[in-house]
Order: sequence, then C-alpha cells, then structure tokens
Amino acid sequence: MAGPVTPLSAWQSYYVMVGSSGAALIGLQFVVITLIADARGSTTAGTVSAFGTPTVVHLGGALLVSAIMSAPWSSLLAASVALAICGFAGLGYGAIVLARARRQTDYRPVWEDWLWHAMLPGGAYLALTLAALFLHTAARIALFVVGGVALGLLFIGIHNSWDAVTYHVLSRSPGRHGQHDRGARTKSS
Repeated sequence: MAGPVTPLSAWQSYYVMVGSSGAALIGLQFVVITLIADARGSTTAGTVSAFGTPTVVHLGGALLVSAIMSAPWSSLLAASVALAICGFAGLGYGAIVLARARRQTDYRPVWEDWLWHAMLPGGAYLALTLAALFLHTAARIALFVVGGVALGLLFIGIHNSWDAVTYHVLSRSPGRHGQHDRGARTKSS
C-alpha cells in the first residue's frame, strides 16, 4: 500500500542517492584522515578544525538535508522548520569556521580556498534557510533550491576532500619539501 502523495514524494530517489553518497564519503573521509595522520603528524588542531572538520560537516549536511526531505512529514511546514534550523545552524557554523581559518597560522589560504571553504558553503546554507522559509508558500521552486543545496554540499565536500588529499600527496613528493604550487602551507584534510 502506497503512502499519500506529497510534493516531496517525487524527490525520494534523488535524496536516497545524495544522502547515501554523503554517508559513504563521510566514511571514506575517516579512512583518509587516518592514513594521513599515520604518514604525517605536523598538522595542528587549528588547521584541522578550520579545513578538515568542515568537510565532514558539509557531507553530513547533505546527508541531513536528504534525511529531512525523505521523512514522512504530514505537512511542508514541519519540513520547513527542520530545514530552517539546519540552514541557521550551517550559517552559524560557517561563521565559526571562518574565524578558525583566519586564526590558524599553519596555512595561508588562497582565493580558491576562501571560495570552497567559506563562500560556497555559506551561500548553500543561506539558500537552504531562504528555501525553508518559502517552502510552504512557493513549494516548487523551494524544493529545487533544497535539492540543489544538498547536491552542492556534497560537491563542496568532494572538492575539499580531493584538494586536501592532493595537497598531502604533492607536499610529500620528492623535491617538494612541503611546498605546494600555491605557496608554502600545511593543509589538513
């Protein structure tokens, strides 16, 4: 027996795919950080909290948004409240990450780092907050925005994970002596 058809019903497969991808990548991130930690012990907690932990949080954000959008809500208003809480929490966390990134001294971020670690996640959480506020009045558009945010957080996590891994591989290459092509820095995954 099928449940009631709601505006969220058409999105179920989409969120199963995005949410499971986010969950799998979180697990993979734990494996990578363990391997990097075994190979190199010079990364500080400040660098990890500014550039490593947010990657897991954004992948978790994609998973959480997918779970919220897959839940059997009785109304869009309840989903809207849950998404708004996530959006506001993401904006608050983004402010904390920005402060940590500016405060840490192991790593000199370049423009691309500010884009992927601060601007894009901040924009995603802002879009999520706004979509949540309009979910019950402009559902069709808001549903596409929420879907885009979930996928965007997934891609942000993928990019930032890949950037960290390639940095660590390149910084250990013979002749590099810890120099990355963007400048001397210690970047965490």
